[in-house]
Amino acid sequence: MRECLKITSMKKTLVVLAGPTASGKTSCGIEVALHFGTEIISADSRQIYRESTIGTAVPSAKELAQIKHNFIQTISIKEAYNASIFEEQVLEKLEQLFKEHDLVLMVGGSGLYIDAVCQGIDYLPRIDPRLREELLERFKNEGLELLTLDLKKLDPVSYGKVDLKNHMRVLKALEISIQTGKPYSAFLSGTKKERPFNIIRIALDMERESLYDKINRRVELMMEEGLLEEVKQLQHLKGYTAMKTVGYRELFKVLDGELSLNEGVDLIKRNTRKFARKQLTWFRKEDRYQWFSPKNCTKIIEWIEKERYL
Repeated sequence: MRECLKITSMKKTLVVLAGPTASGKTSCGIEVALHFGTEIISADSRQIYRESTIGTAVPSAKELAQIKHNFIQTISIKEAYNASIFEEQVLEKLEQLFKEHDLVLMVGGSGLYIDAVCQGIDYLPRIDPRLREELLERFKNEGLELLTLDLKKLDPVSYGKVDLKNHMRVLKALEISIQTGKPYSAFLSGTKKERPFNIIRIALDMERESLYDKINRRVELMMEEGLLEEVKQLQHLKGYTAMKTVGYRELFKVLDGELSLNEGVDLIKRNTRKFARKQLTWFRKEDRYQWFSPKNCTKIIEWIEKERYL
């Protein structure tokens, strides 16, 4: 994987517009992109899948027509994908975009994907979907404890560091260790990479009560737009990691008879609020973000104009 780009001008700038779900990133991002006459790179780990639309809050056809969005519904849920692949693909795309634009906007709420582009993460190989399905089936049938014991044998270092109660973390470490024959921990260096372009980081936030209200109303709107029907059509894919996210996993339980529809919708709202809190925590740990209200897009533009020439 290339770690640097052949970008000759240090005046090239990547503007990151981040924030929690339902905070207004899409509309504000479009306004900013229109002002600078540039394109948007989506940094959303769910909107990249082409089979899902409603539950991932993909921008509307009208919004997509206003500004060119990259990395929206470009791969299948069945394809292996991770932040290191995203890093490589976005760096290649930036090399192309910086030939035509001095400034490019990256909009999204996936902190790991954003960090991958801004400072790099360790390269992780693509995982064979069949291996992933096999481990998920084992987790379902055997439970987590036996998988953690496998991890202890294959990678004692990761066993001592990962959250052993988080099955996704355990499965990820096992996937890499089994497929490559090397311990997952051997791929983790933690070294930050320098980028040949300037980076301006902006995050959106609002009063917690207002954010929660927007989340609740968004979930209700998704249901009105046909989220349940979308989930029905994706039932055959529910074993894939991409489908184990908020909005889908709850409605799969509704379809399986484990929850009533009202219980499922309430759980989506609750889990989305919890997810938003996690996103805010992620972005606040990085002190290089400048925080704005989503109502202040004009101020955001003014800030970018000032910062890009410092």
